[in-house]
Formats: sequence, C-alpha cells, structure tokens
Amino acid sequence: MIIDTLENLPLYAHLNPRFQKVIDFLSENDINQLPEGKHLIDGEDVFVNIQMATGKTPDVAVLETHRKMIDIQIPLSAPETYGYTPTVDLPELEYNEQKDITKYPDILAQSYITCRPGMFAVFCPQDGHAPCISIVKEFKKAIFKVKC
Repeated sequence: MIIDTLENLPLYAHLNPRFQKVIDFLSENDINQLPEGKHLIDGEDVFVNIQMATGKTPDVAVLETHRKMIDIQIPLSAPETYGYTPTVDLPELEYNEQKDITKYPDILAQSYITCRPGMFAVFCPQDGHAPCISIVKEFKKAIFKVKC
C-alpha cells in the first residue's frame, strides 16, 4: 500500500511500467471534470472508473483484494478512509476471476488511513483494502485500474 499526494505520483512510476500511463492521463485531463463511468486509457490494461460512492462506516465497508489489477484510488470531492489488512492475514475465500475480486464480508480491517482530495492510495494484490469509508453520504472518486 502506498499513500501520498498526487504531485508525488511520478516518484512511483518505476514500480509498474503502466503507471506512467496514469501519470500522463492525469497531466492531460482534469479528472474532477470527467463524467461518471469507465474511461479506457490503454484498453483493459489501464483504465479509470469515475464514480459517485456511498460513504460507509468501517463496520459496513467490505475488505477486498485483486489478483490481476492494482488500484490507484483518488478521492475527488471529500476525504475517504480505507481499511487495510495484508492479504496474508485474510482467509481463503472464493475469488471471482471475471471481476478480479475476492470480498471478505464481516472482517474488520486491521488499520485505517484517510486520504483527502489531492492524495492517492495504491493497493496491490498483497493489500486487502476496504474503500468508501466516509462521513460524507456521497462523494466522487476515481479508481485507476492498472494490470500487474
């Protein structure tokens, strides 16, 4: 897991060759102005979902993991808290290969971190994360999906 400000995202370009496509997209587009929905950047290897998310409490937010994709999550209109638990500390549950997700209902995260607009969180396959924790009822966010 990585938490930082958007201005520092280029420092992490070396972690995955596709991260540069996200950095370029952010420099060429105002993600706050993008309409909701899926925006392809490099086909299904790099894309961004712009969505209005419903704020949840930590006990309602569901931990999830992905095996094929890295998430770069950016809150746009309000702070967002993410629960975090290393994947090695999570039980073996059913993996949905089509959606690239395993969900862990009824398991609270081990720790929490809050990002405000202008920050990002990167979640790799080893990072169980519970997104959308917020006191705001509804907020806009961007979720970049980057193939591992």
